[in-house]
Amino acid sequence: MQNEFEIKKQICEIGRRIYNKGMVAANDGNISVKLSDNEYLCTPTGVSKGFMTPEYICKVDKEGKVIQANPGFRPSSEIKMHMRVYAKRPDVGSVVHAHPMYATSFAIAGIPLTQPIMPEAVIALGCVPIAEYGTPSTMEIPDNVEKYLPYFDAVLLESHGALTWSGDLLSAYMKMESVEFYAQLLYQSKMLGGPKEFDQATVERLYEIRRQMGLPGKHPANLCQNKGTKNCHNCGGSCSSHSGVGQHSGSVTANQNVNVQNADLVASITAKVMAQLGLQ
Repeated sequence: MQNEFEIKKQICEIGRRIYNKGMVAANDGNISVKLSDNEYLCTPTGVSKGFMTPEYICKVDKEGKVIQANPGFRPSSEIKMHMRVYAKRPDVGSVVHAHPMYATSFAIAGIPLTQPIMPEAVIALGCVPIAEYGTPSTMEIPDNVEKYLPYFDAVLLESHGALTWSGDLLSAYMKMESVEFYAQLLYQSKMLGGPKEFDQATVERLYEIRRQMGLPGKHPANLCQNKGTKNCHNCGGSCSSHSGVGQHSGSVTANQNVNVQNADLVASITAKVMAQLGLQ
């Protein structure tokens, strides 16, 4: 088992990784690790995550209040967001917040990551919804994130960035990498004319693989997000959780809804034309 100093060193290493990968700029981003039910290590505010050393790391209680911090260092102003995750997800041991380029672009555009385009993303990540916008450093962000916590292990933060969590720090960081890689692939495939999505049967088979692997965390394979018959990857953006939480945030515009309806109409017309031509 890692001691506290080793965990601090790991936080610094992960900070360098997210900085070197361009997932944060300047002093952006924050990382936390749960030590016990009332002790958490976290990155300080106003410090580049690429240049931290262990003495930078702060210790706070479950309310985000300082237990220990060296002179000149204060806990991240976003610690409230982390504490809400820990409070609602006892299985979580670490939380990572960053501003990865592609994922944040989707968050700014109001587009959740729900299209099933590659097996690894479907199995390991699931869908990534958008939590409604909140003012940084206030309770608005944790309040808006909370309703997604029982169902997902990652969210986009509207016009802000991405938030991931898992049982340990490395896993939480890897999930952030997965979110960004998924977002980049989705963006680039759209530039090539649009991704070819898996059908519902294929997604269900991938879900079964996840169940057989016994992967931890929350995922559509283990906890259905729908009231209808479709899985969350094939719902066209209209599915909702059992608590009434939609996959899309409230920021999804009317134009996007129109686009979905237009796509359905085009698909319907195409099917009829193909049938008349004997191509179906």
